[in-house]
Amino acid sequence: MRFVEKDELYPLLFDPIYVDVVWGGNLLKEHLKRQTPERESPIGESWEISDREGAVSVVSNGPMKGATIRDLIVHYEKALVGNVFTGGRFPLLVKLIDAGKRLSLQVHPDEYACAKLKDNAEPKTEMWYVISAKQGAKIFAGLKSTCTQRRFIDSMNSTDIENCLQNFNSVPGDAFFISAGRVHAIGGGNLLLEIQQNSNTTYRISDWGRLGSDGKPRALHIDKALECINFTDRTSPRITGVSSFSDHNRKFPIINRCPVFRIDDLRLVERWPDSTDGNSFHLITAINQQITISRYDLSVKVEIGSTCMIPASFGDYSIEVPEGKETTVIRTTL
Repeated sequence: MRFVEKDELYPLLFDPIYVDVVWGGNLLKEHLKRQTPERESPIGESWEISDREGAVSVVSNGPMKGATIRDLIVHYEKALVGNVFTGGRFPLLVKLIDAGKRLSLQVHPDEYACAKLKDNAEPKTEMWYVISAKQGAKIFAGLKSTCTQRRFIDSMNSTDIENCLQNFNSVPGDAFFISAGRVHAIGGGNLLLEIQQNSNTTYRISDWGRLGSDGKPRALHIDKALECINFTDRTSPRITGVSSFSDHNRKFPIINRCPVFRIDDLRLVERWPDSTDGNSFHLITAINQQITISRYDLSVKVEIGSTCMIPASFGDYSIEVPEGKETTVIRTTL
């Protein structure tokens, strides 16, 4: 591996990091045709871009193949991440969530709760985009307007807790904004793209009576969760997806007023010209078709479900898509 000059930076692909969990599913294999490793528990997460201790993404293409994302950030800094970068780890974590069973009911802290809880807590806001869903799959996110704080607390140890939650049928193309402080659970049968702050702080409220891989109940974090839950937040987290088809390219903002990330749903039927302006990298995720990132004599193929990082200093590029089909691409920036 060698570092290239800054003006030679190119679109980067990374090896996925697979995580086995008690609730893992089979849609990574069935829908995305991934060759996932055999583990004692099923694979439930694929960390597509990660800069966490013990889970650092490794470049899989080009002259810098084998370098870690940490190596690149230390070496290139703002040329890779963008002018808003002030140091530290890569600011986002990109995952695929393959839920064979329902995940725990949980909540993440905001900055205020982190300061109060300490304990190395990190704020975490995230977005889910439904790539595929089995019949009957659901998303649970946010409190119902009819659920009081007292009822929620009294129901935490019973099955009635589900009646406190907004629930939605999972529809491919729909997205969900899970702000810090919003209770949530992913239902079984979902394959989601998750874009989140680079944080691994999660407080479980309920695990639905399930046992962990060791045969014992997994730990709950009730006191810490109650410090994080925003009981005044009763808004719907769902951003309804595009249902119509068009013979021209379209861009639909999913998240455009969040200080953590901006996310667009691109519906493409032909070449899409784009450019990084130096302020932020672009993360380009292929949802339903293979795409190609190109510029002049350079091209990088991005498989379905994979994410490509366009360095902030890269400038003009194009997304090439198959002819005669509408291709869905998720673009994420800071």
